[in-house]
Amino acid sequence: MAAITIRDVLPRDGLQSERLIDPIRRAELAVALADAGVAHVEASSFVSPAAVPSMADGRTVISALPLRDDVTWWALVPNPKGAELALAAGVTHLTLTISASDRYSRKNVGRSTIEAIEQLAAVGSIVGTRAAIDIVISCAFGSPFDDVDNPEVTRFLVDQALDAIPLARITLADTTGTATPRRISEVITNLPGAAHRDLGLHLHDTRGTALVNALAGIEIGITRFDTSTGGLGGSPFAPGAGGNLATEDLVLMLHDLGHDTGIDLDAILAISRGLTTLVGHGVPSRVSSAGPLPSFGS
Repeated sequence: MAAITIRDVLPRDGLQSERLIDPIRRAELAVALADAGVAHVEASSFVSPAAVPSMADGRTVISALPLRDDVTWWALVPNPKGAELALAAGVTHLTLTISASDRYSRKNVGRSTIEAIEQLAAVGSIVGTRAAIDIVISCAFGSPFDDVDNPEVTRFLVDQALDAIPLARITLADTTGTATPRRISEVITNLPGAAHRDLGLHLHDTRGTALVNALAGIEIGITRFDTSTGGLGGSPFAPGAGGNLATEDLVLMLHDLGHDTGIDLDAILAISRGLTTLVGHGVPSRVSSAGPLPSFGS
């Protein structure tokens, strides 16, 4: 069975719609995820606190993270200024988001998709070889505004993104949970060859399809996923968006299928169960409430 790489986005995407949590506590969450065996953690973002108050003090989060050989720390940047701030803070792995939905792009970053593409090239010029870049394509499998109605929309955007930053890798995001296994297959098989070199999926569970969509992705060769412990997260700018695919839900399924993730499920469950107190409400993860599987066969 193939090894599966998981990037846990709890400290960033998972908490961006919650109340402001102390940046040191967010850094502690990131470290706890690394201690549980998560090899990639999206720890912070460098967005305007006026736009996303819960992500204030991103530099403080980054400065509190230890240098470790067993984990890669990621940070989200929305524009050239954010990239400059992240690089100044010592971040070496950046995520950039660009939306296949023009209407979502205007709500999320205040600019059209075409304008956002132009920003990509500017960020790429600033970053150069100082940091790795993962371009996350929001609304890749459909839009709540019904303006992403076929795979060609996503293919066009992926082509434009790779033209702007040729060495970037691509992650397709199901921002509002509109993906199904059919849509996963149709979009991915329609992508240009360059997009497949390290293609990832970022899935949301709005309609309860995230886990089956992950399985559909694995069946066509995807080995990299974004998840959030507890299933927390969702864009504050996307109507009806549900939480992320829960790390523990995916890890449980993968381990039962024989895939290696390097993640300690019990440790992730301990983090997940502590989130209720931290955010003041329950978490959507099924495995967090039901617990791990009992033994059964091989």
